[in-house]
Amino acid sequence: MRSPSCLIVLLCLFLITGCKNDQEEPGIEQRNEVEEVRDLTDSGEIEDFFDDQPEEEKKIYNIQLVKGFYKENDYEPVWNNRDLREDLFRNIESIEEEGLFYEDYHGEELQKLLRSLDTNTEEENNLLEILLTDSFIQLSQDLATGKLNPKEIYEIWGTPLNQVDPTALLKKAISDSNIDEALESLKPKHIVYQGLKNALKEFKKTDWRNAPATKIKDGKLIKPGESNERIFSVTKRLSELGYYKGSIDSTNTKFNDSIQKALKKFQKDHDLQIDALLGNATIKNLNFTKEDRLHQLLINMERWRWYPRDLGDHYIIVNIPNYELSVVKDNDTIRTHKTMVGTDVRKTPIFSDEIDYIIYNPTWTIPPTIKKNDVIPGARRDAGYLKRKNLNVYDGSGNMLDPATIDWSSSKALSYTYRQPAGPSNPLGVVKIIYPNEYLIYLHDTPSKKLFENNARAESSGCVRVQDALGLAEYLINDQDKYDSKKIDDILKSRKTTQIALTQKVHVHHFYWTAFQKKDTIKFIDDIYDLDSNLWELLKPEA
Repeated sequence: MRSPSCLIVLLCLFLITGCKNDQEEPGIEQRNEVEEVRDLTDSGEIEDFFDDQPEEEKKIYNIQLVKGFYKENDYEPVWNNRDLREDLFRNIESIEEEGLFYEDYHGEELQKLLRSLDTNTEEENNLLEILLTDSFIQLSQDLATGKLNPKEIYEIWGTPLNQVDPTALLKKAISDSNIDEALESLKPKHIVYQGLKNALKEFKKTDWRNAPATKIKDGKLIKPGESNERIFSVTKRLSELGYYKGSIDSTNTKFNDSIQKALKKFQKDHDLQIDALLGNATIKNLNFTKEDRLHQLLINMERWRWYPRDLGDHYIIVNIPNYELSVVKDNDTIRTHKTMVGTDVRKTPIFSDEIDYIIYNPTWTIPPTIKKNDVIPGARRDAGYLKRKNLNVYDGSGNMLDPATIDWSSSKALSYTYRQPAGPSNPLGVVKIIYPNEYLIYLHDTPSKKLFENNARAESSGCVRVQDALGLAEYLINDQDKYDSKKIDDILKSRKTTQIALTQKVHVHHFYWTAFQKKDTIKFIDDIYDLDSNLWELLKPEA
């Protein structure tokens, strides 16, 4: 017979055991703090995994890279170190801060396997080892180069792709015992990207899933003062977006002054033409929901992963849809200029280059597209076309030709050079800034300066027109004392075409982003080339 004291001890043990069973299952870090887990696997098991687990191999995104990595390292495991695997998983847990998706990096399966390390089968821990390596490789590639290849999506994308050797980076991360530092080194550091990260964080605090979004139907253009049954939907949508402050009359169909005023403010904020006209572009932007805008942030973060990481210490950056050029030196914005960019038919391409020289009093050599689509058809239709446009024609030897002697229906007309001399009517204005590139694109002045007053300025044939291009050019050669303001003024007055080489190194980057943080607000602007459309379908994780 047991003594009373023995029964008390047994009762206490029973109660302690019962309390443990009622406790919540510890997480990954809690579990590993209270018990040391055996090594995940060894080299023999990893080699066997690749030989014996063809079905499990289907889960691996980068199977050839993963196999090559382990073969090169004699199939030695790399994730037996608890701190390393937890550091990697923490990066995966927080990856949505970078606009990427937890599920793209085996997130759920890793979480499950990491929580049951001490009860996993040998095969499960082998799989965990392989999945961790595959996740690192996939994550490093996506952070460095983006999930998608822009050259496969956009015809106008010329910026070279970033490069990363994910297996070499993994070896370094393991050797340095620092997963965080390795992955952090791949992320864009530019202030616009950081602003998008902040904007995404703030945006997710809002109720973006359930925000009201009245849909405006398509239809013909609505002009100020006109009546249309869609005016109620327009008014309601402007109210939802915070632009219309008055009471909404469901019976009103007239596009009145108060609705026009609200619409103009919306158009201004989204870099649309401020004309109070309800056309396709304005209605498209009004119809974007908060969820659409969240996707727009993610799309623009993806684009920043496509851009070069090192833009240089001194550079010009042109944000095409924002119609703005900024000069940045030592991370400080020195000056900004309004721009005009290519129309939707003749888009300004996205690429990077370096400024070579400046030309004052430039002649204008007609680029191939304009020559083929505009000049030759114009000359074919009208014998006086070239004279009115002040265009001269030259053969391959540089001899000027008489337009009356040219057979405009022959293919030979395409082989000639068409050039407009320097002068007040020259579409390049009085200066152009050259960075030789395959697209024949450059920055230049324009005689049509009034167009800079427009809010939407997709007006050019592909090149970038710059407001106060003379001021920008003078800035670019301000390290050359002989070209002071008086000297430049003398060159301009001479009407003589003059080329000046740059002696300072300045890069030019044509980029494209339609969302950014401006002070304490998130600014969404018109996607003038429809580069955002359908991109979300390619970018989003599989259901």
